[in-house]
Amino acid sequence: MSDDVSPPRSRGALVAINLLGLVLVAGFLGLGIWQVQRRAWKLDLITRVEARVHAEPGPAPGPSDWPRIGAEADAYRHLRLTGVFEHDRATLVQALTALGGGYWVLTPFRSDLGFTVLVNRGFVPADRRDPADWRQPGGTVALTGLLRVSEPGGGFLRANDPAAGRWYSRDVAAIAQARGLAEVAPYFIDADAGPDPAQLPVGGLTVVSFRNEHFVYALTWFALAAMTLGALAYLDREALAGGRRGTAG
Repeated sequence: MSDDVSPPRSRGALVAINLLGLVLVAGFLGLGIWQVQRRAWKLDLITRVEARVHAEPGPAPGPSDWPRIGAEADAYRHLRLTGVFEHDRATLVQALTALGGGYWVLTPFRSDLGFTVLVNRGFVPADRRDPADWRQPGGTVALTGLLRVSEPGGGFLRANDPAAGRWYSRDVAAIAQARGLAEVAPYFIDADAGPDPAQLPVGGLTVVSFRNEHFVYALTWFALAAMTLGALAYLDREALAGGRRGTAG
């Protein structure tokens, strides 16, 4: 008497599983290829940003350029600007830096081009927030720094509260409105480091960093595609072996 061994799944179910598996493989491969493309885009972006950061400072974009300002094309451009600080309208924005916790000092800067730019003059520790402890250059000032795009809304799980004077992000439009500023550029400038790093605020602390984990993500999707193909091959082989045993019996 032969063993009565039947296939673990019917032929129709096996076909359905194979079709579903192939759809998953195609999806995983598509996601992997997309991550490879994203990695190429990210590497190109990093190269372009590095070139902007280390380039000679250029003129700050004026009102005619503002509608076209965007993160991908303009973030971290090295700029130069001449004008006058309005120290009495500075805004403190909470910050966490390599020097510890404290605040960014965002000060309106009335440029000689006729518009205002918020300048992040740099970092002050939480226990040094009194402007009397900072250098406050008067008269016409020439500065250089990096263009940064606005950070609307607030920080992680913490919304800006203009009425209470609590700021967790450098939201240009909201700060300009709270300070009653007119004709303000839609970006702000991170000022370069000053001649004396011991003086407050401490400039030049911009961190130029981009997450680039697309290679790992691509490997993950390709691995899932390979595992799915392996699982389908195993199921098909077992079904075929079971069919042969049943025929032999």
